[in-house]
Amino acid sequence: MPLLPEEPQIHESVQGPVATPASSRVAPTPRPVPGPRPAAPARPGRPGPPRPAPPAQRAPRDVAPAEPAPSAPAAPAAGPQIQLIPASADGALDAAEEALDLLLDSGRAPGEVLVLTTGARHPWAEHELSFGEASYWAQHDAGDDVFYADGAMAARAASRPVVIVAVNGDDTAATALPVAHTRAGTLLIVCGDPQQINAVLGAGV
Repeated sequence: MPLLPEEPQIHESVQGPVATPASSRVAPTPRPVPGPRPAAPARPGRPGPPRPAPPAQRAPRDVAPAEPAPSAPAAPAAGPQIQLIPASADGALDAAEEALDLLLDSGRAPGEVLVLTTGARHPWAEHELSFGEASYWAQHDAGDDVFYADGAMAARAASRPVVIVAVNGDDTAATALPVAHTRAGTLLIVCGDPQQINAVLGAGV
């Protein structure tokens, strides 16, 4: 009889994992250590995803200079300087003429002076009014010469830098002096009785 191959003998072994011959093991390929991935290059013709813009740095704010504390309101401009020339009613007109001559000699322009009388009119005013009030006030409006007016016309006269008042009567003194004070720009000269003038304009004269 042909010899039969011997049946493999089964040997009982300790339960556990069956060892695989070293020659039959397949060694795994070592995997690279993961690291930061480089950004994928953008495809030609297609822009890559927009990168978020870095946070904008704020420019330092300009600190506005501190506003100066509001100053106290300026005091209202003082009125004209007042000069009092003592004179009697009869001599007030002459005193006014002397004051006028001094002003003109010092370089004051004639058109800057207005002369008022509280009693009788100045002879120049009487003469010019004889040609009519239109001609008289036209010279006033021209403003190129000394202008003479009485107290009744003082309110119509325009302001001038210098006003001279001859208190040569009581006819219009109470009204002409306050008007003269408002018409004088820088200087008011009053020729007359000091007590009467102070009574009308006040103790500041």
